Amino acid sequence: MNNEMSIEFSSISKNESFARVTVGAFIAQLDPTMEELTEIKTVVSEAVTNAIIHGYNNEPTHKIYLSCIIHDNEIELTIKDHGIGIGDIDQAREPLYTSKPELERSGMGFTIIENFMDSVEVISNAEEGTIVHMTKQLTTSKTVCK
Repeated sequence: MNNEMSIEFSSISKNESFARVTVGAFIAQLDPTMEELTEIKTVVSEAVTNAIIHGYNNEPTHKIYLSCIIHDNEIELTIKDHGIGIGDIDQAREPLYTSKPELERSGMGFTIIENFMDSVEVISNAEEGTIVHMTKQLTTSKTVCK
């Protein structure tokens, strides 16, 4: 089955849960395991939160763009912002690194994303924004009733 959706929403923290639920509802058609569903919703939370806090410095007047494409049992997620960009992508992907230590952030966003997804690509340019493109192959949880 192939299917896709895309949404845009304001860069406010309340919309992080909206993005999680939306992606969760969309991929439910594949009947993912509870673990897979939780992992994908967590990844969405991390990427959206990064866009809000780091990309847009918590300024609520911007937009975040999210798309999800289903190719058979593979999920392709893209989360994009037009924020300040990431100066050093390799450094940002290091565990425990945060550009905002004053907010007591854990610095584990990209580490979590990379652990839960099969592939992660980060594209970022100063003052142009960041695109986080991720894929995950699902093992559906369908069971046969006797």
